[in-house]
Amino acid sequence: MKKTTFLVVAAFSLSLGLGFAQTKDTPKDPVIAGIIKEANDNSQLEKLATELMDGIGPRLVGSPQMKQAHDWAIEKYKQWGISARNEKWGEWRGWERGVSHIDMVYPRVKSLEGMQLAWSPSTKGQSVVGETIIIPDVADSVEFKKWLPNVKGKFVLINMNQPTGRPDYNWEEFGTKESIEKMKAARTAQTEAWARRISKTGLAGSAKALPLALEKAGAAGIVMSYWSRGFGANKIFGANTKTIPTVDISLEDYGLLYRLTESGIKPKISVRADSKELGVVPTFNTIAEIKGTEKPNEYVMLSAHFDSWDGGTGATDNGTGTIVMMEAMRLLKKFYPNPKRTILVGHWGSEEQGLNGSRAFVEDHPEIVSNLQALFNQDNGTGRVINISGQGYLHAYDYIGRWLAKVPAEYKKGLETRFPGAPGAGGSDFASFVAAGAPGFSLSSLNWSYGTYTWHTNRDTYDKIVFDDVRNNAILAAILAYQASEDPTRTSTEKSVLPLNEKGEPSAWPAKRSPNRKGGLD
Repeated sequence: MKKTTFLVVAAFSLSLGLGFAQTKDTPKDPVIAGIIKEANDNSQLEKLATELMDGIGPRLVGSPQMKQAHDWAIEKYKQWGISARNEKWGEWRGWERGVSHIDMVYPRVKSLEGMQLAWSPSTKGQSVVGETIIIPDVADSVEFKKWLPNVKGKFVLINMNQPTGRPDYNWEEFGTKESIEKMKAARTAQTEAWARRISKTGLAGSAKALPLALEKAGAAGIVMSYWSRGFGANKIFGANTKTIPTVDISLEDYGLLYRLTESGIKPKISVRADSKELGVVPTFNTIAEIKGTEKPNEYVMLSAHFDSWDGGTGATDNGTGTIVMMEAMRLLKKFYPNPKRTILVGHWGSEEQGLNGSRAFVEDHPEIVSNLQALFNQDNGTGRVINISGQGYLHAYDYIGRWLAKVPAEYKKGLETRFPGAPGAGGSDFASFVAAGAPGFSLSSLNWSYGTYTWHTNRDTYDKIVFDDVRNNAILAAILAYQASEDPTRTSTEKSVLPLNEKGEPSAWPAKRSPNRKGGLD
């Protein structure tokens, strides 16, 4: 057994709302003063959000809307006098969403709230009608195989029926202690029972196995409901079937179908799910640049992923991060047009499928990664930035602290720093840079019920954006980029010492791996 080396490194938190004068006086630095005044008096955030989220819509990797968004961003930067380009990083399965229409046609007629999942096969303009059937509670995989012929021509319900459609906070506000405990116990028991039921099919090992087995057995389609535990919000991901549609239905309508099916009424649904397969298509990152004057070969980067799932319009994941960084670049170009270091922004493709765009950029541009002063990434909703972690860099407290000291107090209210922090923690695009030893940092924001209501859900839309918070973040990002560019010293990338794995590498760092440049093609 190889020897493992440990060094305990103390982490500490620092609230940046303390120790700074709470004032709204105009900053003495004319660049900072200009950034703040312009951001508040002439914000472009609402316009950008309308054009991107409402006009272009969701940005699924490989879709025409994703390419449209890249071209839109290039045009915006051109209008602001900023050089920008689309860089191809790979290829993906091209797919375009069409009409989704799902109706219950027996025992009565009711239009159901639902939609096909991304990459679902098309019904080619036709409506497919069939009974619904539930995955049974069988003894084992042998019994399940004997049952499989029953799905022929039917829509198979593959998720459990939720015992309540109310979020827990609603129960906690209005329910008695006894009723809350009873509900939670029933939900836990039901969830565990359903997991056992799926396990006994012998097909629980991967997300693809069960849908593909049902498809092979002649099912008309797959019906699912992945509830986000918030009123009206369903998680939306990709389909795993190859020839039959996969549709996601709201908790309320899924529960209706489930109960009717379970009671023996045998409801029928009609599903039309149109889509187009577009073959293999190129995929891009959009990179914009304000060239440095004194140290053009050193870099400061702003960062946000551009792609989204397409159940909603990708407003808080990650439309808000996108428009924050676009607005920050606009402000920097207007008030800091000749930075010391080159300032870049990366709008990454295919973060949702594994940080593919940013990982490809890191692999393709070692000259930037090795000369990176700092990268600031945002990707977790619409709230004010409240946390910056040192990502395991031993001296991050020094330079991040210096830069934050220049930010007026009202724009860092409640902001805490955590040093040295956990390396690569958070799982967004900054981790691609941290894995390569570059100083990438996450601007982590207030929750605003992100995980419950908007993260990967069909409710992630423009109306969930909190523009006051987003405006605050654009100001913060612009000032941090300005200070990082102006700093006379290079940032240290000395890492805190972590347990080593069998390869002699720090075990907690994200894996260094090549991006999936031909994903989604099977």
